[in-house]
Amino acid sequence: METPYPESISPGKTRIGWIGIGVMGAAMASRLLSAGYFITIYARSPSKALPLQSEGAQLVDSPYKVAKCSDVVFTMVGHPSDVRSVVLDTNHGILAGLNPGGVIVDSTTSSPAQAREIFQAAKAKGCHSIDSPVSGGDIGARDGKLAIFAGGDQVVVNWLSPLYEVLGKVTYMGQAGCGQSCKIANQIVVGANLLGLSEGLVFADKAGLDARKFLDAVRTGAAGSMVMELFGGRMIDRDFKAGGFAEYMVKDMGMGVDVVEESEDERVPVLPGAALGKQLFAGMVANGDGNLGTQALITVIERLNGK
Repeated sequence: METPYPESISPGKTRIGWIGIGVMGAAMASRLLSAGYFITIYARSPSKALPLQSEGAQLVDSPYKVAKCSDVVFTMVGHPSDVRSVVLDTNHGILAGLNPGGVIVDSTTSSPAQAREIFQAAKAKGCHSIDSPVSGGDIGARDGKLAIFAGGDQVVVNWLSPLYEVLGKVTYMGQAGCGQSCKIANQIVVGANLLGLSEGLVFADKAGLDARKFLDAVRTGAAGSMVMELFGGRMIDRDFKAGGFAEYMVKDMGMGVDVVEESEDERVPVLPGAALGKQLFAGMVANGDGNLGTQALITVIERLNGK
C-alpha cells in the first residue's frame, strides 16, 4: 500500500478537499482556508458554498472531482448513508477519484463498522482512511477547539497533525472504527448532561429561582460541565439555533443503544440512560423540532411539565 504523500503537510503544498459544509463543516473548512490551505469543496446546494468561495475555496460538482484534485479529503455529512454515498459510489465517489497515497478523513459521526469497511476499501486502492469525528459544537469548530477522536493507522494520524492542530486537539483512539466508537460514547455522555441540565433548569424555574443565578451558583461545583458552559445560557435565552441538530442525537445515541438492543452478546453493556435520552430526542423530532439545536431538549421536559 502507498504511504501518504511523502511531503509533510503545509499550506501552499497540501491540497485539501472538503465535502459537507453545514454549520460544523463550514466552520472547520474556513479555519483551514484562514491557515493558508487551498481547498476544493462540493455542496449538494451550491448556494451554501458562497461564503467559503468568498474566502478562496474552489467549488466543483462531484465528490469524485474533489478527490481528483486533493491529497486529503475531509467529509462532514449527516448520516452513515451519506458517508457511504460520497465515499464509495463507484462512479462519483471519493475513492473512485482519489490518487494512490491519498487520505480520506471522515469527521461525520458515523458507524464504526462502516469506518472499518471504508478503511479496507481505501487500503485496497493504495489509499488511507481515518475516522475522526469531533466534539465541541459550533463554537469549538469556529474557535479551533474541537476534541477530535481518530481511528486508523497511527502513522497517518500523525502525518495529518498539522491539519488537526488548526481544528483542535486530536487523540488517537486505535484501529479503524475506534474514532467512531469514541464519538458514540461521547454522545451518550453529552445526552445525559443535556438531560440533567434541562431538568435542573426546569426544577429551578418551578422552585422560583433565578435561572442565571442558579447556573452561576452551580457551575464551579460538581454539576458544572462543558455542556453547561456551551448550552446553559442558550437554554435560558431560548436560543435553539443548531450547532448540532437534535435529530442527529437520535442517530448518534441510537448507534450505541440499537447495537445493545440487537445483540445477544453478554459483553455488550446495558445503557438505560442512553435509551431514555434517545427516546427524548426522538420526542423532539416527533414534535417537529428535529432541526433545532440539541440544547432544545429542555422543551421536551417543559412539555412534560405542562409548559
